[in-house]
Amino acid sequence: VQLQASGGGLVQLGGSLTISCDASGFTLDDYAIAWFRQAPGQERVGLSCLTTKDGKTYNTHFVGDRFTISKDNSKNTVYLQMNSLKLEDTAVYHCAAGTGLSALTTHYAYWGRGPQVTVSS
Repeated sequence: VQLQASGGGLVQLGGSLTISCDASGFTLDDYAIAWFRQAPGQERVGLSCLTTKDGKTYNTHFVGDRFTISKDNSKNTVYLQMNSLKLEDTAVYHCAAGTGLSALTTHYAYWGRGPQVTVSS
């Protein structure tokens, strides 16, 4: 099982960005996929998760309805569309694969180190 996240960069305050998580070695339907982020000096927090088999999603209070998680089974890829970006969204973003719809890091066994997302004013 391998996960590779990509697509980060510098974006202006209030802007939008979409990051991707490419999965290999497994099919998306076998796992729940989640996005986390970690800012310098802070713990890793869950943002959004998706059970790919039935399409259920869950967003934590950190992002509310500003972020949308989605998948493309044909590409074995999960996306995180981020809108109305705030300065506090600046962090390294990670995707993870686990066995249940959860925003807890302990529920995910496989991790892909993701891109840096920097929101500037």
